[in-house]
Amino acid sequence: MAVGTEGPAVEPKWLTPQQQRAWRAYMEGSQRLMADLNRQLQRDSALSFADYRILVKLSEAPGRSLRMSDLADGVFSSRSRLTHQIRRLEGQRVVRRIPAEDDGRGVLAQLTDEGMRRLRAAAPGHVAAVRRYFVELFTPQQLAAVAAAMELVNLASDQRSD
Repeated sequence: MAVGTEGPAVEPKWLTPQQQRAWRAYMEGSQRLMADLNRQLQRDSALSFADYRILVKLSEAPGRSLRMSDLADGVFSSRSRLTHQIRRLEGQRVVRRIPAEDDGRGVLAQLTDEGMRRLRAAAPGHVAAVRRYFVELFTPQQLAAVAAAMELVNLASDQRSD
């Protein structure tokens, strides 16, 4: 085939009505859930959902600190977006950036005592919202099925290189 010419159009493999129903319900439900959780955190704790995830990741890390690149990967953020968020959180005194001891060029994000205090204050309301908006909607069997399904999605995503 010559450059610039197109071959025959390949008909996409369209979703069945059942597949489309599942996909759209997932998309709409997950977006609404994240929006509801974000609103609750902002209203009750002056933290965004993205801020909360960063604080949780740092609270669970040894020394309450992570290399910036590892933190970005852990919260599925670009390096530049994370840098902006960390700068904003530094202004609130909930995180600080420190040099990595093992690498003069590396930078760690570290949760401060104030950050830990804010996280502990936010957690009960957030957990209550997760229960109300998600967990309590399902039977134990349905919740196990959701967990299994999303674990498959995560595993497949981890295995992709594109």
